[in-house]
Amino acid sequence: MKAIVLRQRGRAGVSLCEMPRPALRPGWARVRMIAASVNRVDLYMRDSGAGITHDLPQIMGVDGAGAVIEAPDCPGLAPGDPVVLYPAEFCGTCRACLAGDQPLCHQIRILGEHRDGTFAEEVVVPARSLVRLAPGADMDQAAMLGVAYLTAWRMVFGKAPTGPGQVVLVQGAGGGVSHAAMQLARMAGARVIVTTSGAGKLAHFRALGVEAIDYRGEDVPKAVLRLTGGEGADLVIDTVGEKTWGASLRSLARGGHLVTCGATTGAHPSADIQRLFVRQLSIHGSTMGSMEEFRRLIRAWEAGGFTPLIDRAFPLAEVPAAFERLEDPARIGKILIRIA
Repeated sequence: MKAIVLRQRGRAGVSLCEMPRPALRPGWARVRMIAASVNRVDLYMRDSGAGITHDLPQIMGVDGAGAVIEAPDCPGLAPGDPVVLYPAEFCGTCRACLAGDQPLCHQIRILGEHRDGTFAEEVVVPARSLVRLAPGADMDQAAMLGVAYLTAWRMVFGKAPTGPGQVVLVQGAGGGVSHAAMQLARMAGARVIVTTSGAGKLAHFRALGVEAIDYRGEDVPKAVLRLTGGEGADLVIDTVGEKTWGASLRSLARGGHLVTCGATTGAHPSADIQRLFVRQLSIHGSTMGSMEEFRRLIRAWEAGGFTPLIDRAFPLAEVPAAFERLEDPARIGKILIRIA
């Protein structure tokens, strides 16, 4: 089968290769991949991979959607069923799994990080990591859900759930997770303010009726306070890290929550401890979401609660070009990889 394989670090280490079909195990299903999406972690794996247990060569790609080829001992799955992949294997028996919090599984193996991933014509995964979709589902959109939208779902509805009457600030809203968080917070009825840059992105959000701050030309905390009558945001979604951390903290209302899932601009910002305790702020780390959250996300999508935004689509052979597009400041939303 054809697959995008990482053989060594750096751009030159990524190529389209012929790989053997993965072996099927008891309780697992073989899936013909139809589409996948590109995520920031793909670039991290390409360029570093530090701290993630894995061996090269490895097939890249974390999420995606496809159709079941075979699932011989998996009740509820049949050949031809459209499915979306939960982006990890989990044991199902540890304390976290039994509590329904699969991202904290003691033995979790994330696709494209700890094991072979989804940029391939076929993938073999445990049946419990698949969610069956309705016949005729939009598989391009479904391929966006497993990482960016699931991560955004937990950030918006997890430890500090938002809803009508609340103000949500989304930093760097052109990115995949951030754009998803903007859509989900609006779906929940919250007032959403975003930060971004560039005329195209500003126009995109303002056309949606979203208040947009140009972080290159404005002081973000001052702009947020101005827009909220001096109150600040109840929830800040920050996927950027060190570069936006201070502004995120200063944009929070008293008793507000900052939720973070990324550190693309650095991992060691100032803690600003006095602000934390004086204003009684909370900081939450978040990665992916549980299987129950994944099912809720899929139901919300199937009901028309939101539509994943696809910036551009690339064929499997052009994944390296898709990586370049991911690093383009003009990108808005998700990048799709069409496999079949």
